[in-house]
Amino acid sequence: MTDDRRDTCDLLCLDLPHAEEIRTGLPELGVVEAAAAAARALGDPTRLRVAAALLTGGELCVCDASWVVGAAQNLTSHHLRQLKIGGLVSSRRDGRLVMYALTGRGRALVTAVLEVRTEQVVPAGDGGALKG
Repeated sequence: MTDDRRDTCDLLCLDLPHAEEIRTGLPELGVVEAAAAAARALGDPTRLRVAAALLTGGELCVCDASWVVGAAQNLTSHHLRQLKIGGLVSSRRDGRLVMYALTGRGRALVTAVLEVRTEQVVPAGDGGALKG
C-alpha cells in the first residue's frame, strides 16, 4: 500500500448527521484566520524567543529584549512588530521608550507552545514573569 492510500478511505463512508453537526459547530472563518495569524506569529524561533522573554520578563523595551535574546535591535523590533500584528503583544510609549508586553492571548499561546506549567507564570498584574 502506498503512503497516499494509507491516508484516505477506500470507500465513501460519510456519516452525514455527525459530519454536519461538527461542521455547524466550527468557528467562523474570521476567528480561524485570526488564530492562524497568531500561530504563524510564533512560528519563527527568534520570535518565539522574544515572546518567551516577554513571558519571563513581563514588559521590555526593544533594547532589553534584543540583549536578552541575543539579536540585533532592528531584528528584534521586526519580530515584536510581527507579534503585535498577530495580536500577541501590546505596546505603550513611556517617554522616549516603547515598552512591549504579551497580551492575555499571547501569554496563553506562548505558555502552551513552550509547555510552561501555568502555575509557573505570575499573573499579568505582577509583571507576567515566571516564578523562580
